[in-house]
Amino acid sequence: MKFGKELRSQMVPEWEEAYVDYEYLKTFLKDIQHYRQIHKPPPANPPGLTRKLTLYRNFSGLTGLKVPNSPTTPSTSSDHAQLDLERQPILVNAVKKANGEDGFETTFLADAEDGGEYELVFFRRLDDEFNKVVKFYKAKVEEVLKEADVLNKQMNALIAFRIKVDNPKHSWFETATGVDMNHLASAAATSAAALSTSLSSGRKSDSKRSGDHMEIIDEDRSNRRSNNRPAPLEILDRVTVNNTVDTPLSTIRVVLKVPNQNELKFSTENLQKFEGQLRTAFIEFYYKLKLLRSYSFLNTMAISKIMKKYDKITIRTASRAYMKMVDNSYLGSSDEVRKIMDRVEVTFIKHFANSNRKKGLYALKPKTRKQKHGVSASLGFFVGFTAALVLALVLIIRSRAIIEKDGSKQYMETLFPLYSLFAFIVLHMLMLPRSSLGDYKAITELLPAGLLVLVIAIMICPFNIIYRSSRYFLITSIFHCVCAPLYKVVLADFFLADQFTSQVQAFRSFEFYICYYSSGKYKVRENTCKSNDVYNTFNFIVAGIPYWWRLLQCIRRLFEEKDPNQGWNGMKYFATIVAVTTRTAYTRSHTIEWKVIAWITSGIAAAYSTYWDLVHDWGLLNRKSKNRWLRDKLLIPHSSVYFGVMVLNVLLRLAWLQTLLDLEVSFLHHESLVTIMASLEIIRRGVWNFFRLENEHLNNVGKFRAFKSVPLPFNYDEGEEEDED
Repeated sequence: MKFGKELRSQMVPEWEEAYVDYEYLKTFLKDIQHYRQIHKPPPANPPGLTRKLTLYRNFSGLTGLKVPNSPTTPSTSSDHAQLDLERQPILVNAVKKANGEDGFETTFLADAEDGGEYELVFFRRLDDEFNKVVKFYKAKVEEVLKEADVLNKQMNALIAFRIKVDNPKHSWFETATGVDMNHLASAAATSAAALSTSLSSGRKSDSKRSGDHMEIIDEDRSNRRSNNRPAPLEILDRVTVNNTVDTPLSTIRVVLKVPNQNELKFSTENLQKFEGQLRTAFIEFYYKLKLLRSYSFLNTMAISKIMKKYDKITIRTASRAYMKMVDNSYLGSSDEVRKIMDRVEVTFIKHFANSNRKKGLYALKPKTRKQKHGVSASLGFFVGFTAALVLALVLIIRSRAIIEKDGSKQYMETLFPLYSLFAFIVLHMLMLPRSSLGDYKAITELLPAGLLVLVIAIMICPFNIIYRSSRYFLITSIFHCVCAPLYKVVLADFFLADQFTSQVQAFRSFEFYICYYSSGKYKVRENTCKSNDVYNTFNFIVAGIPYWWRLLQCIRRLFEEKDPNQGWNGMKYFATIVAVTTRTAYTRSHTIEWKVIAWITSGIAAAYSTYWDLVHDWGLLNRKSKNRWLRDKLLIPHSSVYFGVMVLNVLLRLAWLQTLLDLEVSFLHHESLVTIMASLEIIRRGVWNFFRLENEHLNNVGKFRAFKSVPLPFNYDEGEEEDED
């Protein structure tokens, strides 16, 4: 595999912009090579000379004996060094940039040569890329140093908590007898101190760093020195528990400004919980360190490769001088990441792997998920069979004229809305429904209700079967949507709520379930719901429920994030609630007044929502972008796809026109037309999902967000004094 492809395959996607642009630098080398091929063709071999010159040199023996220098031709190392320096085509110096940042600048000494301007431009771009890498690497190292300090404090608190849980009478015994508790905590404090030294070691000289490292590895020596340290139990006086779980009660307390009860409760359950949280934090932190070390290696390798290509094309020896600068730079000489990794391993193995090195390193090693294609294969298998079944049903219905027979109207007004609920849900899950026509009995009418109960039972099944983790994750997100704005809004919650906004007809179908089966009319397949005032009233309310959830989520994010865009986003959902409500009112009354109001509100909501989809959710319609009217970065190489999707989004957004234009199709029942329009909205949402997630990914890339934030169990008081080095 070529290095360019290997570099791209191993880079962190969210850090892509921070890597050396290897392909970009290669374009300058191609320009140099092209110029030299035209203006400086390689010299032909001397006539008659076919062997390499080295084959004509004197035989110097096999023993490597020293030959004394001839007095007439003295040779010293200083002379060779001076000659080597004179042959160097570049000089690389550390400079202070105009913005005050440190950097490196290459002086090309052969710029006066013919074609030297091409090489001069190459080194300027190379310096820009290298300085970019060093700046990013420094910033990330500073981040991990701060995180190491935080984890060190968390470990100190955990060790003190562990001592308190294992020996609950220690504090009373110490107070009553005056016995010093240092000897009980010294062994535990030693391993925790491993991380704290990473901060100081990262800023000290190399000689002192090696001494610190030996101090940590040699635990016996550390144990002897730790007798003078204060007992870690004192830390618990300054520590409270972080509220990592957001609940409606905690939100209400924040609104009412009621202080949360965050005092430490010393129990085995809490200890296991805190250990699990810190274990996860250490694994994620170690993974970040590994990727940061890989970042340093890959960029160093990229610069080495590009310089070797330069030497090969120009027949110069510039790579040695440039790589010497790279090795002496912060990118090549800094070893803070390696040292922190060593300390993380020591701490993790001791405290989370029971001093089992093999077990600890295995836990820290990133796990690669095995690719399973069973789900994809079965999905394709059943989709194919379902498509064939649907086609067969359509042909049977048309050939036997089932729709024209007696009872077809009753079916379309009763069972069809019941089964359409599954159609909406399954279509959203990339599946298709199945239904049947024919004679009916009470048990037949109960079949849709039985299927719905079965689906709900599978969803809440507590046993570890049928993707329990995924089911519970979905249930949790649904609960957060229902309880909005009492929960902190995360991506999964507002993304799911957006899916619900495309399932308004499914919500109405669920309402029809309640009305149809609670009335008892299912035994005679009679639909009296549309004449029920309570049903009609809730038909207004149900249509606005998913938009109401999103509106409350936007309000919560507006107050928490102080982002005015969340307020404007909330106005979009409010406008949609008004539009859906007025359209429902028009379908009930069919008066000209409601029709005009519905046209105005629906037009405003459709225009507002379309603009928000294209500009904010998809990041498109940017006239200053290098991809005009799109965005600077696109994952799909063909820009025509984005323009086509924008047009499709507008057309599918106008599906509500069917309601106000009173469209009637002779060969389709009204319920069938409603189902088709609802299905088009689901398809629009599916397209929206792809480009919404694409934009979210690109935003994460732009902000270099490559890791998830892991909640930590302990919180130190804000007034806590800085720990002494």
